[in-house]
Amino acid sequence: MARWRSLARPVATGFGFAALAVLTACLPASDTTSLVPKPRPEVLPAAYRPPSAESAQLRNYYRVLQQDLLTRGLLRTDGGGPETPFDADDLAEHFEAIAFYSEYGGRSGGLTGGLSRWSGPVKLVAEFGPSVPESQRNRDRKVLRAYGERLARVTGHSITTAPKRGNFHVIFASADDRAFVAETVRSLLPNLSDNDLQLFINPPRTHYCFVLAGGPQNAPFDYLRGVALIRAEHPDLVRDSCIHEEVAQGLGLLNDSPRARPSIFNDDDEFAFLTSHDELLLKMLYDPRLRTGMSAEEARPIIRILARDVMGQPL
Repeated sequence: MARWRSLARPVATGFGFAALAVLTACLPASDTTSLVPKPRPEVLPAAYRPPSAESAQLRNYYRVLQQDLLTRGLLRTDGGGPETPFDADDLAEHFEAIAFYSEYGGRSGGLTGGLSRWSGPVKLVAEFGPSVPESQRNRDRKVLRAYGERLARVTGHSITTAPKRGNFHVIFASADDRAFVAETVRSLLPNLSDNDLQLFINPPRTHYCFVLAGGPQNAPFDYLRGVALIRAEHPDLVRDSCIHEEVAQGLGLLNDSPRARPSIFNDDDEFAFLTSHDELLLKMLYDPRLRTGMSAEEARPIIRILARDVMGQPL
C-alpha cells in the first residue's frame, strides 16, 4: 500500500537553501525581486465539465485507498489515547528528529543544517484548479481557515488566511488542471527546476500531497514562502489530512519519524489529523528560546527544557 505522506526529499534548485527534508525546497533568492511572485490573471470558476477518465480513475483509486486504511484502523481522528503515552523525554527526542533531520537522509546523515521556521506572518491562500466545483472550494476554504486559526493559537505566531496575496499557497487541483498548476507554480516559484516543476504538474500516483517551503539565500532557514499541492481527487478525510500535514510541515517540522506517536509526522498513516503531541512540537518550534538556524547540538539543551515546560514536568 502506498503511503500518503508528503513528498520528502531535498530539491536541488540552485536557490541556495539547505535541504529542507520532508517537505521543502529552496526559494529563488538570487536577488530580492525574485522573491516576489509574478502577477498572473485571476482564474474564475469555469462551467462544470465531467472529469476526464484519468481523473475519474484517480478519484476511485483514492476512495478505495481511504477505505482500506480505515478498515485497518488507520487515519484515526481521535488524536490518541491511553495506548499512546509519551513523556517529556519522548517529546524532546521526537522534536529533534522531526525539526532537524531530513526524511531522505535519516539520523545518520540527514541533518538539515539548522532550525527552520517563519519569522514573519504566515498568510495562507487557497488556490483552486478550474475543475474544483464551488461547493468543494467553500468547504476547503473553511477547513483551511479553521486549521490556520488553530495553528495560530498553538504556536503564538501570526497565521491567517487571505483570499489572495498570501505567502503560503495551498493548491487544490486535479489531473485535469495541469495547465493551471503549471502557470500557478511558475509564477510563485519562478526559479524552480524543470524536474521539480514536473512534480507539481505530473505527480506520481503515490504522491498524494506535498509542500515546498523555504527562505532566501542569505537566510535559508527563515521561511518566506510555501507552496503545497493537494489532489482534488481525494475524498474528504484524506484531503483534510493532507491539509493538516502539509501546512504543519510547511511551518518548519520537516521530517517524519517512526518513533513519533501519536503523530501525523509518522509514515504509518495511523492518525489523520494534528494531535495534541504535534501541537506541543509546534509550540516548541515557535518558542522564542529557540533561534532560527540553530544546529541540533546548539538547540538540544533548550529542547529538553521546552519539552518539560510544555508537558508540565519538572526539570
